[in-house]
This record gives sequence, structure tokens and C-alpha cells, in this order.
Amino acid sequence: MASLQELIAQKEALEREIERTQQQGRADAIAKIRSLMGEFGLSVSDLSGKSARAKPGKAPKAGGGKVPAKYRNSTTGETWSGRGLQPRWLKAALAAGHKLDEFAV
Repeated sequence: MASLQELIAQKEALEREIERTQQQGRADAIAKIRSLMGEFGLSVSDLSGKSARAKPGKAPKAGGGKVPAKYRNSTTGETWSGRGLQPRWLKAALAAGHKLDEFAV
């Protein structure tokens, strides 16, 4: 049976070997990536995942921008873009017999 000091020495040797193996694997991977990048003419910016059609310097649009109002309540000035649920004021007016075209902007 090995002594505690021998086991600790073995553990430290294994940890050093693990570290060397990880560093070598990383270096091999980097070399392979560089080789492939050279072979296909790629740059670091090509790896960012952005579309090739995107214009440089322009951020892609995130959906949900502000939309101009299509309907307006002339008495209160409240507006609705026509997207999403109808507002209460419009529902009440439609229920009272008004037509949607009456509120068009």
C-alpha cells in the first residue's frame, strides 16, 4: 500500500500531466482552426455569426419598433396603431354602433 506522501506526489504529477495535455490539445485546436481559416480565406469577423448580407456598421433591426397610429379617439386624443388588442375606448365605441373607419387617422 502506498503512503500518503506517495499518493499526493502521484496526484500532483497527474495534475501536471492533465494541464500539459489540455494545453497541447488547445494548441492543436488553434493550429487546426488557423489552417482551416487560411484554406477557406476566413477572418475572425467571419466567425461572429453575422449574416454576410448585413451591411457593415448597421445593427440588425430588433422587432417591435414604434408604429404610427392608425386610429384616433377625437374626444380624448387616444390612439391605436391597429396592432394587438383593441383598446377599451375603441371597443366601447364599436359596441355603441360606431364604425372603425370613423376613427381612422
